[in-house]
Amino acid sequence: MRQIFLRYPNKTLRFFEIAIPLFSWFIITLPLWLSFWHPAMVAYLIITFDVYWFYKSVTLVIFAVRSFVTFTAHAAINWLALAKSLPNFENIWHVIIIPEYQEPMHILKRTLENLANQDFPRERMIVVLATETKDTNSVATAAHLKQEFGKRFGHFLVTQHTLVAGEIAGKSSNMAHAAKQAALLIKSEKIPLPWVTVTSCDADALPHPKYFSALAYQFLKDPDRHDHFYQGSIMFYNNIWRIPLPYRFLNTLNSMWNLAFLSQQSRLINFSTYSLSFQTAASVGYWAVDVIPEDYHMFFTVYFARGERVSVQPIFLPILVDAAESTGFFRTFINQYEQSKRWAWGVSDIPYVIREAFLHPEIKLSDRVRRVASLLEHHILWPTNWFILTLGSTVPPLVNQDFARTVLGHNLARISSGILTLSTIFLIIVFIIDWRIKPPPPKAYPKWKLPLLYLQWLTLPIISFFLSALPGLDAHTRLLLGKRLEYRVTEKI
Repeated sequence: MRQIFLRYPNKTLRFFEIAIPLFSWFIITLPLWLSFWHPAMVAYLIITFDVYWFYKSVTLVIFAVRSFVTFTAHAAINWLALAKSLPNFENIWHVIIIPEYQEPMHILKRTLENLANQDFPRERMIVVLATETKDTNSVATAAHLKQEFGKRFGHFLVTQHTLVAGEIAGKSSNMAHAAKQAALLIKSEKIPLPWVTVTSCDADALPHPKYFSALAYQFLKDPDRHDHFYQGSIMFYNNIWRIPLPYRFLNTLNSMWNLAFLSQQSRLINFSTYSLSFQTAASVGYWAVDVIPEDYHMFFTVYFARGERVSVQPIFLPILVDAAESTGFFRTFINQYEQSKRWAWGVSDIPYVIREAFLHPEIKLSDRVRRVASLLEHHILWPTNWFILTLGSTVPPLVNQDFARTVLGHNLARISSGILTLSTIFLIIVFIIDWRIKPPPPKAYPKWKLPLLYLQWLTLPIISFFLSALPGLDAHTRLLLGKRLEYRVTEKI
């Protein structure tokens, strides 16, 4: 297989670009066509999947509770004092790169104000505002922000990225350009590179005020700091009380999913806003310029360069970001859909990961298999689970009338429904954790609307179809047909 990948690099990548989404369609349609010949087999497969989903629900709750307990404790720790007690604290610097394209001024000001309020010494923070040449307002925006915030940090660097041949417009190519410019500054200021972290910070991301002190502490005490990424809990809470109720439910689940993942270190991969050693980023040539899913791609670039030592270390502090929003219910729906589709486009990176897994035999086979399997599980379940869980049990009896008259056919829907109902009960604990963590409703929020929050769970089948399964299937089908996805910045208001 290794020789095949080396001889036919493009053809093998395209093979997996077709095979993976085709397998998703295979799973979705399996209950329909297989029920004509083997309805009992379909029934047992559906029940097995329901049990698997029950297991996933239980583990989600267990890890969410574990993360919540740690989360609460870590928020009270004086991370700066702990970091100061470690050797080389005076050498550590944080580079924060904020890639932006047509972001509203108030969003960027809010992000910079949040960074200025970090309890880490700001004179050792380098803020990089990474703009795009094609943004006609970028020069004026950057000049205004530098004048207002420039003196509040050790350095305030503005970069302007011009798209060239071979690059794909988006966060990754902009990050690569900005990091290279920051490297020149680090060199000219004679800042010790091994003690510099770099954070990819979304334009709307608000790390906890202790985040960079906690990062400094973990980085300094970590003997494998150059093999590790550092990830806070991404929580879509900045505007959670402003978006319509159904979308609030979706972003609650996404936030709790991210929280639970912090306690699953073997499966944790950096996402959205994250940090790593600047030296490590430089050693792999910075971010790729020809991909859209930059976070996962950066992880696997480092992983295949440095081996199974590479992992993501959790920082149990929140990073608040905006949920996708727009003016009006339906425009917000479109924004949410497009954001979910862009996240699901991470499936396009799996062929690269599979190829590199074959090309790096120096990494333990078990670790390579584990990484690939985890990625496949995540992205194949994304567009398929809704169809199996919601429609799967109704298809065999409907398609095969003979099977409908059997005991299994008659009770299939009842068995499936019972298992899924138990799974839903566990989500109540997730709801309680969410209520404890997210910001309280604003004073102007109508009190009569609060009971409606409990009714949002009734929208789960509808919302999960239109804003999870469907955009996921959209991304998979685009990859299958060879229609590349263009990067689209999520609208902010």
